Amino acid sequence: MLEINFLIDLAIILLSTKVLGLVTKKIHMPQVVGALLAGLILGPSMLGIIHETDFISKMSELGVIVLMFSAGLETDMKELKKCGKASLIIAIIGVILPLIGGFAVAAFYNNSGQLLNMSTAKLLENIFIGVVLTATSVSITVETLQELGTLKTRSGTAILGAAVIDDVIGIVLLTIITSLANSSVNIGFVLFKIIVFFVITAIIGITFYYVFNKLSKFHGPKRRISIYGLVFCLLMAFMAERYFGIADITGAYIAGIIISTTCESRYVSIKIDTLSYLLLSPIFFANIGIKTTISSMDAPMIIFTIALLIVAILTKVIGCGLGAKVCKYTSVESIRIGIGMISRGEVALIVANVGVAMNLMSDKFFGPVIIVVIATTLITPILLKFAYLPNRNLKPNFQSPNV
Repeated sequence: MLEINFLIDLAIILLSTKVLGLVTKKIHMPQVVGALLAGLILGPSMLGIIHETDFISKMSELGVIVLMFSAGLETDMKELKKCGKASLIIAIIGVILPLIGGFAVAAFYNNSGQLLNMSTAKLLENIFIGVVLTATSVSITVETLQELGTLKTRSGTAILGAAVIDDVIGIVLLTIITSLANSSVNIGFVLFKIIVFFVITAIIGITFYYVFNKLSKFHGPKRRISIYGLVFCLLMAFMAERYFGIADITGAYIAGIIISTTCESRYVSIKIDTLSYLLLSPIFFANIGIKTTISSMDAPMIIFTIALLIVAILTKVIGCGLGAKVCKYTSVESIRIGIGMISRGEVALIVANVGVAMNLMSDKFFGPVIIVVIATTLITPILLKFAYLPNRNLKPNFQSPNV
């Protein structure tokens, strides 16, 4: 007899994530927080109603691929070009400091207070925790800035551009660290494969751009276009992981960016968002909550979580704020930009999930990392509202300062 319990699990996950998502939305918090809480409450850590199964695991993996594909589709290349060098500098400094800070905290806790003389496995784990802290949630910050009416100010534009670049850099770092996880692989060969991957991706992207635009002009049901897009996403994800040892989400993200430049990108994005919203994303976020164990949070681990949270907040505020000052933004604008980059959101969750799946990060660190991601997601809208409270001297959007 076919095992059909997965239908009950699926119904519970979909209903609970939507209900708690609406609750968190009512209190002006991102719905993703509700989905995470649903998985945490229903999972082994609390009620134990749902456990991770092979079905949930596979659907969650598909969910993260589609989620990154959707993120790529929503990447505004024109906005990136408009922000120019200023956003790039803000993003780079805003990646370096969290990477160093996260590595230092993890290394101190993971190696008895010593930052040197650690094994290769621990070194990669510590670096990986730093990589998780480099991400920035675009959606959460943008939603808050839109609510405040400050998205079109020059600080709002800088936050948007830098956050997108942040995520691109984070994906590249994830690609490198996952490739280095295999101790038998030479780092030079890894970097060579990454370069080859991006070269081939550029060729595929140019070719697909013209083919996709041609396909979109054919007569017939328009809905086929979104199917072509999803197939391209899955093939890119497969190629990245299978032939280049690069995380499949990297291929999916690049596939989204490629399609975002085509004439039918908006239509594809709407259809993919529907698929993700109705089924795949709730399973992915709930599964993260299901896998999160907080029962092992002893006193040292609680201290580690608090330290990691403080570092996660300060390194973004200082790093991105410093980058903004270098680009000749005012002190007030620099603080706003730094605060706007605190939220880690979906990309950090995706990176953490990949790390656990590939044994780059042990289970004991998964709970603290998720707590840090949730806490930064919750605190960013609150701090942004305070940062923009004196709504005076807000200059309209214009070209980014020369650097």
